[in-house]
Amino acid sequence: MNAPTRHIAKVTLDEASIARRGADVEHERRVAIFDLEEENQFLPSGDGLAPPFHLHLSIVENRLVFELRDTADKALRHFVLSLTPFRKIVKDYFDICESYHKAIKVASPSQIESIDMGRRGLHNEGSEILRERFAGKIEMDLDTARRLFTLIAALHLTG
Repeated sequence: MNAPTRHIAKVTLDEASIARRGADVEHERRVAIFDLEEENQFLPSGDGLAPPFHLHLSIVENRLVFELRDTADKALRHFVLSLTPFRKIVKDYFDICESYHKAIKVASPSQIESIDMGRRGLHNEGSEILRERFAGKIEMDLDTARRLFTLIAALHLTG
């Protein structure tokens, strides 16, 4: 994919949907937004959609809503996903993230590495679920899906 023609320029999250989980999780959320806005490969299917896009993420009635907007913030299209396939993976992901953040203060490097490998594995699994759920609707690379999964996890905990 060619990033300039498939580009999310701005990401916003519905503030009412965000679960506050501490400084480490808030930092990961901010980094995911920054990284996503800097580099992404994201192309919705269909005619008439010209990048760059603004992406607004929210939870409405226990469903994840991806709202694509143009650069003037005019709504272009929205995609709705059930949160059910993400529930267990998000819970496990945040459990292991909490273990990781505790471990970096007291554990040995090999213990930290083991926990981090598990964390990355769950993150990749959640990213692949996202890519599968959007198959035929939105084309995205793994890095973009990983960043979006981080944001979905931040929203999911409240939904």
